[in-house]
Amino acid sequence: MSKRTRIPPLSPFEEQAGFTRALRTGNRIVCSGTIGVEEDGSVSPDAGKQADRCFALIKGYIEELGGAMEDVVRVRMFATDIKDADAITAAFTRALAHVRPTGTLVAIAALYHPSWKVEIEAEAVIGDE
Repeated sequence: MSKRTRIPPLSPFEEQAGFTRALRTGNRIVCSGTIGVEEDGSVSPDAGKQADRCFALIKGYIEELGGAMEDVVRVRMFATDIKDADAITAAFTRALAHVRPTGTLVAIAALYHPSWKVEIEAEAVIGDE
């Protein structure tokens, strides 16, 4: 059985709900849905800025688990308003155009908090041959 390495919980909710923001098993890193919340708890009203923050957080999680953004193979983006698709796609391009992972962007009805406009998941494979 593969050993799972997790990043430490960043909120009490993770322990309560029993989920992990990001984990590594073997050469694979999986990042849970990530929201663009700033360190001070604030959230930009701009979907593109939220997406930029999501990718910055995801980058940190992947690096903490021994990977790099160049290892990303898949990204899933969930937007609460399809009108924000271009701004979210621009953030994807800034973060990952050089890597060219697979990507999906879909519109959804809502996220947990009304100020959240985008949630992003990512998967990476380290040392893919």
